Amino acid sequence: MSEEQVQQEEQAQAEEQQPEPEPQPDDRLLRLAADFENYKKRAARERQEYVQLANERLIGELLPILDDLERALSAAEQHEEAQLEEGVRLVHRSLATLLGRHGVTSIDTDGKFDPHVHEALLSQPSEAEEGSVLDVVQKGYKLGERVVRPARVVVAAPQASPEEPEADA
Repeated sequence: MSEEQVQQEEQAQAEEQQPEPEPQPDDRLLRLAADFENYKKRAARERQEYVQLANERLIGELLPILDDLERALSAAEQHEEAQLEEGVRLVHRSLATLLGRHGVTSIDTDGKFDPHVHEALLSQPSEAEEGSVLDVVQKGYKLGERVVRPARVVVAAPQASPEEPEADA
């Protein structure tokens, strides 16, 4: 073998041992791909919010019907109109079931007053713990985790002590 051939073989072996450098991805392409992924996520979130807002408006319009049916049921219990009561009960149940299937739940009013889900209409002196809910004037509802209508409640206030004179209005 000639000296040139030996050098060429050594050079070829040295090239085989060195790994080929991997092509570096272009940063602009990576950023563009990341921006596109962020856009897709944002668009999906916005679509979900639009659907929820549309449902919220519809449900807000249906809730007075549910209230009217509850009032009719309470009035019908005082009379002997069993068939009327049964019919109204059926409508109430089906409407409540429909709203429940769409994610509407009533707000719990047992326990302590929560300003995020309750609206205090009155505070009334009571023996109950201060800040607890005494009575529900109007039920509140949530759509998922979002409050569609807060529960309107009467809240317990501390009892007036007998030593304090009452202020005249």
